[in-house]
Amino acid sequence: MSETRVQDIYVRLKAMTVGFDIRPGDRLNEVALARDLGVSRTPLREALNRLAAEHLIDFKPGAGFFCRALEPQAIYDLYELREVLETAAVRLACARASDAALIALRDDVLKTGLDVTGQTIAQATERDEAFHTGIARLTGNAALVADLMQINDRIRFIRWVNMAARVRASKAEHKAIAEALAMRDADRAEDILSAHITRRMDQVVDAVREGLSNIYMSGSEDLTSRIIQEA
Repeated sequence: MSETRVQDIYVRLKAMTVGFDIRPGDRLNEVALARDLGVSRTPLREALNRLAAEHLIDFKPGAGFFCRALEPQAIYDLYELREVLETAAVRLACARASDAALIALRDDVLKTGLDVTGQTIAQATERDEAFHTGIARLTGNAALVADLMQINDRIRFIRWVNMAARVRASKAEHKAIAEALAMRDADRAEDILSAHITRRMDQVVDAVREGLSNIYMSGSEDLTSRIIQEA
């Protein structure tokens, strides 16, 4: 079995599951998926197993694969874990990264990270994730980066919802975090980052409710393709 073939199927299915093209809780019909994707069952099953291992879909013995639920408690837990990882990352970056790397991060934010006018929600979210994973990469800890990226995959749909509501505040906070990092002010960087990431349960519930409305009424493409207008 070609690993390239499995990877291609995995990437296509991952996009579907991250964006909830398959509705939460729905069973994944392997026969229909194989037909729609034009693939055989064996590489499809391998790709599905990989997605299950990453918690992007659920596997129930004797029942098959299911799209994961969009549950407030699970989302809240992931945001909490993200905060733990990223506050640790910002301190490690302050301690380990070179002056040049920290200044480059700040300059990149100032040059390209603040103006989001004309971008789609998906594009702005991609830049947002790149900023956060960029800080994680400055730690030199590959495992931390990998864990953060997996969390991002699992909460991306909710981040799309949040980005639509507070994109400009988010970019201003990125600037403040980057400036604190450039000065190696770990306490300030951590404080701003923690406030930037933290979500109350009621905020998560509201985001999940809006997300479900998008899934069932208009689809994720309607959300991600929205153009950010000039402030």
